Amino acid sequence: MAQAETKVARIGFQKSGTVLLSLKAKRTLEKTLQPSGIKVQWSEFPAGLPMVEALNAGAIDIAYVGEAPPIFAQAANGSITRYVAYDPYGPRAEGILVARNSKINKLADLKGKRIAVQKGSNAHYLLVKALKSAKLSPSQVTISFLKPSDARAAFERGDVDAWSVWDPFLAAAESKASARLLTDARGLAPNLGYYLSSVPFIRNQPTTLRRVLEAIRSEAKVVSSNPKATAAFLAPSLGIDAATLAKAEQRRKHDALPITDAIIDKQQDVADTFSDLKLIPRPIRVKEAVWRWK
Repeated sequence: MAQAETKVARIGFQKSGTVLLSLKAKRTLEKTLQPSGIKVQWSEFPAGLPMVEALNAGAIDIAYVGEAPPIFAQAANGSITRYVAYDPYGPRAEGILVARNSKINKLADLKGKRIAVQKGSNAHYLLVKALKSAKLSPSQVTISFLKPSDARAAFERGDVDAWSVWDPFLAAAESKASARLLTDARGLAPNLGYYLSSVPFIRNQPTTLRRVLEAIRSEAKVVSSNPKATAAFLAPSLGIDAATLAKAEQRRKHDALPITDAIIDKQQDVADTFSDLKLIPRPIRVKEAVWRWK
């Protein structure tokens, strides 16, 4: 017997997902899907890795994450996670922070230092590539795996010497936590975003998925065209001041584009890097987890 059509689109989001946040606040998806009898359910996550774990467990249907989380998902046995679109986002929207009065002035100065990062995040990949560029290995620093809220507290207490993180946490720390940008991701990591879905949802709700992606593309144009207005609109719900959000928005891009071979190659480098470091249990081929638009 064919599986009954799901009547709910369950979407995972995080504070870095400006377009989804805007769609949620405006209830645009609800208005788009209501004529088809599809309801929308939103679930917030602190970072991408727990979101892909929820996607892989069948708890949500669509997610927006950075580069690293889907690598961990695919490396897990029985993964049902698939790439369905990418977001150009941008390398200026993540970076490594140190205290303003820190004596750390170049990446090589991180040797022997304590660094906070969310495990399995895009910032984790940035940290690995940044260390490599300075001819350092992860074993030559002490990495503390902390979610952004805990990492900021540790950073402000001085429990860690540096913090690798993404916007808007990056911009907020620069503005409010006496932080100095040691480096952003330019020349180190592409810092792309990815929209993901599950195999069952793609199979059972392809029309709904397409409508969601179309709504994301449309809202991305609105968000990108006026970052200051977007920041002012979202600031109250995020609890971050509008000036800080505007700073984050002005250094990133938004869209939902089909996955190309060139994008797959970039993502394969993330996978190979994590495989070489034994951060994932086995090597993977990213293209095997890509849903191609037709």
